[in-house]
Amino acid sequence: MRRALVIAPNWIGDALMAQPLFTRLMQLHPRLVIDAIAPSWVAPVLERMPEIRDVHATDLGHGKLQLFKRWQLAGDLRDAGYDAAYVLPNSFKSALIPWLAGIGLRIGYTGEHRYGLLNVRHANPRRDERGPMAAHYAALAYAPGANVPDLAGNLPMPRLEADLNEASRVSSRFNLDTRVPLVAFCPGAEYGGAKRWPTEHFAALAQMIGQSFPYTQIVALGSMKDAPIARAIAERAPQVRNLCGQTSLGEACALISRAGAVVCNDSGLMHVAAALKRPLVALFGSSDPRHTPPLSELAKVQWLHLECSPCFARECPLGHLRCLRELSPEQVFGDLRGMLLGER
Repeated sequence: MRRALVIAPNWIGDALMAQPLFTRLMQLHPRLVIDAIAPSWVAPVLERMPEIRDVHATDLGHGKLQLFKRWQLAGDLRDAGYDAAYVLPNSFKSALIPWLAGIGLRIGYTGEHRYGLLNVRHANPRRDERGPMAAHYAALAYAPGANVPDLAGNLPMPRLEADLNEASRVSSRFNLDTRVPLVAFCPGAEYGGAKRWPTEHFAALAQMIGQSFPYTQIVALGSMKDAPIARAIAERAPQVRNLCGQTSLGEACALISRAGAVVCNDSGLMHVAAALKRPLVALFGSSDPRHTPPLSELAKVQWLHLECSPCFARECPLGHLRCLRELSPEQVFGDLRGMLLGER
């Protein structure tokens, strides 16, 4: 196999958990060239992966068929000579482009009515039987049903390439002093409120940082949707700069790459921080760190593992959000303090 096309997931975190698949494919096929098709909001992450040569960023809407646009893109790819396509999302529409482009091997998990679109289909286990997501994706590098011993334990961790010049430019744009330690808060989570640590806890943590490390700069990063959450944090802790919605994803990556520590909910930026090898405290509530952990030796996970967690719900079905409300700022600061002191 010489050339492969990846249909990337629609979420930043999933795209990063798919990177071990790309690394494994390069190990199995040393001369392989990998390109990717990705939504525009995910593309900057794939562009920073050393395994990916070209990224075709699309404006295909999430949940929309947009058949004509897919047909046009397939036409552009038809003469590229791809030997195989790896279709990572489970939807019918995600498998259309490789099929329309006439790519010989179309590999993915059995999903949404796409038996004719994929010709190498892996059995798709239920989520509670799936194990770590990175291993789930990496299994696509092998034949369906292949016995690969301890795949999860032998996978390389995701890694993104950092550009120090870009980090300096972005810091200058927001008047951040590169001589002063930076802490990044990522208070959003696209999936829903059951994954978001309370704003008052983030604010209390910021106060603790300010008392123990008074020269530290704190920025809140995320999308425009996260701006009200960050605004609520900054109202309680004015030393927090709310940059949510003011940076592109690439600029957020650049700022995270120079952070002395990052505090994140289970979100795409959590996986970005892990792949950039930054010291990270990851906060889990409704989701499961055994399934989608931050893949980094520098990450520490805070998860109370209550009897009702993980529930995988968008909002707390019991109305109390104990899994995150009872995760105290003091507990998080215990991990963060060591990171800011340079301890492992």
